[in-house]
Amino acid sequence: MIRIENVSFRHRATPVLHDVSLTIPKGGVVALIGPNGAGKSTLLSLVARLQPLQAGAISVDGLPVDTTPGRDLARVLAILRQDTAVASRLSVRELVGFGRFPHGRGRMTGEDHALVAAAIARFDLGDLSDRLIETLSGGQRQRALVAMAFAQGTDYLLLDEPLNNLDMYYARALMRALRTAADADGKTVVVVLHDINQASAHADRIVAMKGGRIVADGAPAEILDADTLEAVFGFRMRVETIAGTPFALHQL
Repeated sequence: MIRIENVSFRHRATPVLHDVSLTIPKGGVVALIGPNGAGKSTLLSLVARLQPLQAGAISVDGLPVDTTPGRDLARVLAILRQDTAVASRLSVRELVGFGRFPHGRGRMTGEDHALVAAAIARFDLGDLSDRLIETLSGGQRQRALVAMAFAQGTDYLLLDEPLNNLDMYYARALMRALRTAADADGKTVVVVLHDINQASAHADRIVAMKGGRIVADGAPAEILDADTLEAVFGFRMRVETIAGTPFALHQL
């Protein structure tokens, strides 16, 4: 369980998060949505201890993120940031293998190699596994980075806008792979998304943020409501339900 209690955060003099509390039980896919500047990425980075806590408390399976040793935390949760930088001369297989670093500190075992191969297969990277990162398209590189996070083998997977640079086919494929990770592997996936329809189609729960606060939290059918979406994003959308799933139509 991820427990976030009364978390506030400032960037210099600018408030970013205001007294945010949220509990995420184990298992399933939780999507964080909201306009730019809502605080979604900041909240994710605080959970992963990429930024220091300023106020409040966060724990993952009872481990306080601000005091737990980094190696121990890395065995529990993995995060993919928006701005991950990697060496261009790495192959895809080598990059994905970095996900195993918290476990063996670079000494790969047979089990590690098997987990890397499984991550490559899960995210449809088999044909690219020997390619150098510098030769990949932005979307291919993004999939390799998600596979690296998955290969870390943690119960919690935090992804900040993983659909960036992905076309419609691979965005759908990636969300389906994350859905499978939750359903078949028992992962807890927390993902920041700008595409609310992908959130509706694949998440169990949607948490909507605006202005550094949580303004709505519930199942997709509860959040994809014209009034709720207008309160979050500031304009009216038409919502239609197709095969039991609500979708927002962005009217021009």
